[in-house]
Amino acid sequence: MSDAGDRSRRDACPGALQLHEAKDGLLARVRLPGGALSAEQMGVLAAASTDLSDGELVLTSRGNIQLRAVRDPDDLAGRLAAAGLLPSETHERVRNILASPLSGRLGGTADVRDLVSSLDTSLTSDPELADLPGRVLFSVDDGRGDVTGFGADIGVHAVDEDSFALILAGADSGVRVPRADAVAVMLDAARGFRRERQGHWRIAEMPNGVEAVLGHVDHAVGDHPRVAVETSVEPPIGWFVQDDATVALGAALAHGVLPARTALFLAAVEKPIHVTPWRGIVLLDLDEGVAEQVVRVLAPMGLIFDAESPWVRASSCVGSPGCAKSHSDVRADLDAAVENGEVGDGREHWVGCERRCGRPRGEVTDVVATESGYQRS
Repeated sequence: MSDAGDRSRRDACPGALQLHEAKDGLLARVRLPGGALSAEQMGVLAAASTDLSDGELVLTSRGNIQLRAVRDPDDLAGRLAAAGLLPSETHERVRNILASPLSGRLGGTADVRDLVSSLDTSLTSDPELADLPGRVLFSVDDGRGDVTGFGADIGVHAVDEDSFALILAGADSGVRVPRADAVAVMLDAARGFRRERQGHWRIAEMPNGVEAVLGHVDHAVGDHPRVAVETSVEPPIGWFVQDDATVALGAALAHGVLPARTALFLAAVEKPIHVTPWRGIVLLDLDEGVAEQVVRVLAPMGLIFDAESPWVRASSCVGSPGCAKSHSDVRADLDAAVENGEVGDGREHWVGCERRCGRPRGEVTDVVATESGYQRS
């Protein structure tokens, strides 16, 4: 089979170089493999948002960051490249990699941080994989099941410290590989999807997609019955004592929006940051006293450290005026619903139209704006 069918549709997925024209201006999406950001990189993004955009960093459900209303794309690209956030112009939109935020620090079966960096480096070094669709998603789960639940096209899930299940289209493929081959197997699968996809954007969309992709996996060392690996889509919110007795702080954000000023305060802590696919952040490796100070300073600035907050359960698309297709100012409407205690006990995603952009995984009630008001489904 060939991939000639993909020529009929343009891949419009935005990136840091290919920007999307939204109603409120140009939108740039900065890929953060594994969600990882240094303090210095967060500072660069905050400054770029203030100088070149609308003063906000929008966190996405793939652990990436968006800037809206970008005024100078070339200046933005230059700043990102200088900060190490744009290591490849050809592959920048395919670096969609989710990873367990607390891996190697607390819990999990295996530390997967080195696998994330190796996957990113190997992915961007393969010329063929520059042609992957920008919607393809990779995941590297340390065994706790937090990111496998996001339904990645291609991923690995730790079974024990040295063995991983190959995940395809969000499910166990039945293939088990040693740690040393995990990245090679994911790249085999990625090349297989590129060659077989026939214009499809995701493996799950393909007829017999998993079987077609498996035909290209040369590094597999064992087959096992396919099982439903345990997954959880609960976000890390609150205070976590890491294995080395330092502290990680997990926080939610209203609408997944991080104001540039708050981002600068995060950068000033000078500790690693993880942007999560729950559109929140985890600040890592803090001394206890510093962690207490961070909570005192940043909670009033909008970081939500309370796992019982309605903002942990409620999310939204951008709505009007940022999106021309939206029937309502979704953010303002959700703000009012939270203020009035109108968000239910379950997870809700508020959207301005039937496209339901940004919808999180798992059991979610969609609250959809129509010309006659909101409808739940």
